[in-house]
Amino acid sequence: MEPKKPLKRDKVLQPLSHDHHQGLLLCWKIRTGIKKGIELERIKTYTDWFYKTHLVPHFETEEAWIFPILGNEHELVKKALTEHRRIKRLCESTEDQKRNLSLLEEELESHIRFEERILFNEIQTAASAEDLLMITEKHIENEFLENTDDQFWK
Repeated sequence: MEPKKPLKRDKVLQPLSHDHHQGLLLCWKIRTGIKKGIELERIKTYTDWFYKTHLVPHFETEEAWIFPILGNEHELVKKALTEHRRIKRLCESTEDQKRNLSLLEEELESHIRFEERILFNEIQTAASAEDLLMITEKHIENEFLENTDDQFWK
């Protein structure tokens, strides 16, 4: 049996996929920083900035405009919401930084892969023209501006 090819991402959802790309880069930066023995506080400072500047608005957009297309009782949406809560807790925790950063890197990467490979395909299939128009009206893509204060991953 031939593997099912992923749907081409609808242009309305592409800005969220761009956000996901930046999230995967965050995971890489955390992994790289830990591997290089970078002071954990430096990694945490960057991660806090990324969380407040990018993850929180991204989660808010998904929860307000994207997930309702399937409904909050849909099994895939429930999984995504649970993962959002877990990621938020890891980002907001101040205890055991090495453990939390490692868990965050793993959880966030897994979550992004799930949304890109499974959830977004399901949403895109279920979305009506009106749903897509509403997303276009409500979500404005912001260009990613890197925090260059401390590029510990270089």
